[in-house]
Amino acid sequence: MAPLDDQKGIWKRKGTGKSRKTPKGRQAEDGALREVRALLGDRPRRHDLLIEFLHLIQDRHGHLSAAHICALAEELRLAQAEVYEVATFYAHFDVVREGETPPPALTIRVCDSLSCEMAGAQALKAALEAGTDPAEVRVLRAPCMGRCDTAPAVELGHNHVDHATAEKVIAAMHAGEVEPRIPDYKRYAEYLADGGYRTLVALRENGDWEDLQEKISEAGLRGMGGAGFPSGKKWGFVRANPGPRYLAVNGDEGEPGTFKDRHHIERDPHMFLEGMLIAAWAVEAEKCYLYMRDEYPAVLWILRRAISRLEAAGIVAPGYIELRRGAGAYICGEESAMIESIEGKRGIPRHRPPFVAQVGLFGQPTLVHNVESLYWVARVARFGPEVMNSVERNGRTGLRNYSVSGRVKEPGVYLLPAGSTILDVIAAAGGMLDGHRFKAFQPGGPSSGLLPASVDDVPLDFDTLQPFGTFIGSAAVVILSDWDDCRAAALNMMRFFEDESCGQCTPCRVGCEKAVKLMQAERWDGALLEDLCQVMTDASICGLGQAAPNAIRSTLKFFPEEV
Repeated sequence: MAPLDDQKGIWKRKGTGKSRKTPKGRQAEDGALREVRALLGDRPRRHDLLIEFLHLIQDRHGHLSAAHICALAEELRLAQAEVYEVATFYAHFDVVREGETPPPALTIRVCDSLSCEMAGAQALKAALEAGTDPAEVRVLRAPCMGRCDTAPAVELGHNHVDHATAEKVIAAMHAGEVEPRIPDYKRYAEYLADGGYRTLVALRENGDWEDLQEKISEAGLRGMGGAGFPSGKKWGFVRANPGPRYLAVNGDEGEPGTFKDRHHIERDPHMFLEGMLIAAWAVEAEKCYLYMRDEYPAVLWILRRAISRLEAAGIVAPGYIELRRGAGAYICGEESAMIESIEGKRGIPRHRPPFVAQVGLFGQPTLVHNVESLYWVARVARFGPEVMNSVERNGRTGLRNYSVSGRVKEPGVYLLPAGSTILDVIAAAGGMLDGHRFKAFQPGGPSSGLLPASVDDVPLDFDTLQPFGTFIGSAAVVILSDWDDCRAAALNMMRFFEDESCGQCTPCRVGCEKAVKLMQAERWDGALLEDLCQVMTDASICGLGQAAPNAIRSTLKFFPEEV
């Protein structure tokens, strides 16, 4: 073996003057680093704030350049690859590589989910593309914006144009109306005058969390995000684990056809916030993380103001509630994917067990509730369990908020008995549009598939639709008429799942893509599609891949003549 001094390698006996002065790879540019530092200000350089910092750059510059990604990685002491993979995971970040042209200053997003598609979204998108300069304006298709009651919906910058026409959108564009319109909502002083936060204060002073848990169970409150798990039981699971504990609010209301959470926050945000703080008290949460979808800019504005007011009033300590902004990823409605996103990562669902009640945010026990569930927690805590369980219809007890859209005269959110049938829901929404005959309905978003009009005497509640191969989910009801093609509706749903699959597991990632191709055939191959559905249902990691086949199966079962 040669002496050490004679060996060639990375160690050198003498300096040659040719050694690298910097590490390999892209180096942060001074100008980009100054811009990023100015945007971040005195915010802590924590890794879990990565998505918040990406939003700051995107909002200021309209895109994420390679130089800014490099500078942000340098500032957070992260690998550039880590920042890049997070930025490219979310639909609302525009990553621009070196040599690429940044997107235009203004983006118009046209919703093409089922309700908007039925209201003419494709023709609207084509008209906007024809009526704008692509060098100045970018027109994109987008998934559900939670405005199905005003379809077709368009987002102009951060301003939503309801019942959109090309003329209305272009007029708003020329008028510079690109900021969100803030609805008239119940402010803190008004909520306080109505008895708001008294229940929270009383519970903090001498309340018993187990007594309240019993009230929640007696009321029959179950998870309103779609899973339907008994809400009170979660508290015991979380408290059984040593702290610190956290509460995470799932406000990523991304199931197409769903807009009930937006409805509540845009009208009475403090009722929801009091429910959140009551649940946090019940599990002794050290902090609350409120994850809200980016498609709701007005809601984000309202919540920022409301949280600041709570801090000023001394109801919560500064920083006790952290508002986190999603970035356009439906998968983050799955609780573990949401937790990954709050931690500043890609929204990839976790394998379970362990469950988030044991190992959740930052590895600690975490209570996860959705917005509507917490709204009801506040009401039950203040008014007692009878606010829900005193209502009975068709053998079912309780109340449900139904998001209703499609071929009805008055789309909107309707609070009805949980035993309501689809005919009750249609009647509440003003009946069918003139000239339309009820044909089919989507009971709980695209995850629930389609049911025929003949299923008109079944209560739309938890555990009642399983005999039909579906479920109520988030109670996102879309009504179809004889003007609509169920085959086209099913394809619209499956395209949504194809776009929104996180890509982690092959059955979902490839299955959704193959399903879309098979569904575009002149005649569906039922046996092949069913085989694909079975694989997706059995082998997908999370509910997206497991529920996506419902659109196919329900169409094959109930509307075979159309496929």
